[in-house]
Amino acid sequence: MQLNSIGLDVTKSKSLSKDLNQLLANFQRYYQSLRGIHWNIKGKRFFDLHLKFEELYTDANLKVDEIAERILTLGGVPLHTFEDYIENSKVPVGKNITKDEDAIRLIVESLSELLVIERAILDASDEASDEGTNSMMSEFITQQEKTVWMMKAWLAEEI
Repeated sequence: MQLNSIGLDVTKSKSLSKDLNQLLANFQRYYQSLRGIHWNIKGKRFFDLHLKFEELYTDANLKVDEIAERILTLGGVPLHTFEDYIENSKVPVGKNITKDEDAIRLIVESLSELLVIERAILDASDEASDEGTNSMMSEFITQQEKTVWMMKAWLAEEI
């Protein structure tokens, strides 16, 4: 087994970089959808939701940077074109969403998809003894589970 300069198996690090690039692509599309609903939301809840969506896209933007930097730390190259993001992502795309419930449902669907990817990366990073990636995924999962719960509560739906 060949180790990289941070003490991780080179082969497992390359595999994790690939998985993290998939997460990066999905986060970029999620971020763009959040920007769109932030800009286009209408209705009586505009002020509250406009601020909440800004909070969410700011957080997503920070996570995008963290993911890209982790890919680099593992020796990979982060995806960085819209073409790459479209090709490597599954999160739903929100287009011209103006209604509050549609926006919240899009967020829940997107986070649910991100959580699936993050749990798979968590398992792989655990197997690779990659505490850096493992810790990042644990933090993301904890935050996003809470956001899903809050969004579902706002919709008056069960988790």
